Order: sequence, then structure tokens, then C-alpha cells
Amino acid sequence: MKLIKWLFIGLVTIVSLFPFYVMIMMSTYYSENIFKGLPLLPSNYLFENLQTVFKTNFFRVYANSLTVSICSSLLGVTTSTLIGYAVAKFDFKLKRHLNYFIIITMMIPAQVGLIGYIIEMRTLGFGNTLMPVILTWSAWSFGAFFMIQFIRDTVPSEVMECARIDGASEPRILGGIVLPLIKPGISTLSTLVFLWSWNNYLLPLVTINNSKWFTLPVFISTLGIVHRTDYGARMAALAMATLPVLIVFMLGSRTFIKGITAGAVKG
Repeated sequence: MKLIKWLFIGLVTIVSLFPFYVMIMMSTYYSENIFKGLPLLPSNYLFENLQTVFKTNFFRVYANSLTVSICSSLLGVTTSTLIGYAVAKFDFKLKRHLNYFIIITMMIPAQVGLIGYIIEMRTLGFGNTLMPVILTWSAWSFGAFFMIQFIRDTVPSEVMECARIDGASEPRILGGIVLPLIKPGISTLSTLVFLWSWNNYLLPLVTINNSKWFTLPVFISTLGIVHRTDYGARMAALAMATLPVLIVFMLGSRTFIKGITAGAVKG
């Protein structure tokens, strides 16, 4: 029985990693040769594809994506945690209506408010910068909803009341009691924001026109010349762009799973 389980897990792992393997193999081919068949074996054009990538401002774009993803994670997790803590553990007027508002905004596609958001960012002077791609996470309805549920089900109100009786201030309670208890939730949100902001294509595409501020998804889509798309170079750039995502997920996979399951126990 255990052998069957491990064989199944191994098969699922191979199937999951197969597209990544094919992507790496495609990065070793000349662009036009990629479409002659499924590339299962490496070719001899890897260094030329890497040279095409490195001739551009690839490292600056890589730094842009890292900046966006890290800042987005910090901003999104901070605002979501504060909103979740306030709504889950404090009673105030219109609290139920605020809960409904957060749930309703989760149902609205982000593309609906895209034009208004672009106009707002340009009015504030943030047009053609990285700020619109980062600030969008400051009002993240899913993050707020997730942290409301997570804090409500994870942090005992009795512990907070005991701390208040002992004279602890609200910032002390948040930093010394609540945050250590919700580390799995914070790790889960950080992983999600990093992955989603790293792979975000639409928002950088419509808010950034200067190639100096491109993020990786937009940059990779522009690789090539006027009359030719260099798919080999794109695959090489994609392979390098995937590394931070793999690292982040491997580092946070244990707490990520714990956070997802803990937040799903109660509704």
C-alpha cells in the first residue's frame, strides 16, 4: 500500500514538473526549431539565447520584479493583518456592513476598476512608475477576508482580555500575542502576494510604458525583433524568472499548507 502511494506521488510529481522540463529544453533551441516537435532533448543554442536575453536590461527588469513582489507582499500583508485584527476582534458601528462590503468587492473582477485606477494613479503623479503595481495590494479584499477568518478562529479573545487586564496596550497585544499566533496566515498571504505580483502581466502592461520600469512578464513578451518573435530567448528568460517562485514556495510550503487548512477549518 505504501509503495502504491509513493508511486502515485512520484507520478504526480513527474507530470507536474514536465512542463518546466520542456521549458528548459525549449530554451536550448533556435526559435524556429522549437515547433518541429516536442523538445525532450537539449539542443546547442542555449548560450545564444542567453546572450540575447543578457543584451537587454534583463537584470534591471529582474530587480524591478523583485522590488514589486517584496514591497507588495509587505504592504498587502500589513494592511490585511490590520484590517483582519480590527474586524475580527473589535466591535464597532457598521462592522457587519464592512464585512459585507469586503465580500462584495471580492466578487467584482479587478478589470472593472482598471481604468479608474489608472486615472487615479496618474492624477497622483505615479504614472509610468512601479507604484501603481505595488499600491494595488493596499486594498486587497481577499487578504482582508482571509485574515478576518484566520484571526477570528486562531486568536482566543480570552487571552487578549487577560493581557488587557494586565495592562498591555493594543499595539503590545498585537505584536506580542496576535502576530506569533497568526504566523501561518501571514506566511500564506506573503506567498500568495509574492507569486501573484511576480506573475502579474495586465497591470504593468497598461500602467508602464517606459522599458526601464518593465517587470518580467512584460519584458519577456517583448523579447525579439520587429518581424520575429524569439521564443528560444523567451523560454530562457522564463526559466530564470521561475527560480524565485520555486524558492519562495519551497521555503513557505509548510506554513502555506498549514495556513490554508487552518483558515478553512471554520467559516
